[in-house]
Amino acid sequence: MEQFFEAILKPWPWYVAGPLIGLTVPTLLLIGNKSFGISSSLRHVCAACIPANIPFFKYDWKKEIWNLVFVLGVFVGGILATNFLENPNTFVLSNATIADLKALGIQDFSGLMPADLFSLETLFTAKGFIFFILGGFLVGFGTRYAGGCTSGHAIMGLSNLQIPSLIATCCFMVGGFAMTHLLMPIIFRLF
Repeated sequence: MEQFFEAILKPWPWYVAGPLIGLTVPTLLLIGNKSFGISSSLRHVCAACIPANIPFFKYDWKKEIWNLVFVLGVFVGGILATNFLENPNTFVLSNATIADLKALGIQDFSGLMPADLFSLETLFTAKGFIFFILGGFLVGFGTRYAGGCTSGHAIMGLSNLQIPSLIATCCFMVGGFAMTHLLMPIIFRLF
């Protein structure tokens, strides 16, 4: 039993985690012809909790309860992993990444995410507004505009050989590269 917990505490290699994620798609299709994706759960929550007469939320959300249970499992799994399965090893970044981040003004590399950017103090600044509020809005808008999130398109859509998912995934990647290499340095210089 000790070896089991020891294996759980260590990061899993890509050749184990990748196929497990990949097997989610055929499992969902075989169990009930369900599509993998996270963003649709927000629609289900809104349909269940908002008694408005909005056509987009007028459907039988109870048929999609499995999606809400899946997202709850992701949330609970994250809490359990954070509190009980913390990796005892120091988080390692490459020297090139540290140099690039220091050039942007990020100095605190003590956690998984830089505290210079991901903190409550930063949330209430202009930089925090751009990254969290505006960025969150754009992610939500893009998800709706693209007809799904990155997990839905990149995992489910590509495995089903859907051309719209290939286009959406390419756009996600181009947008991510553009933000990282073009816009983020400008935003960091402004604030």
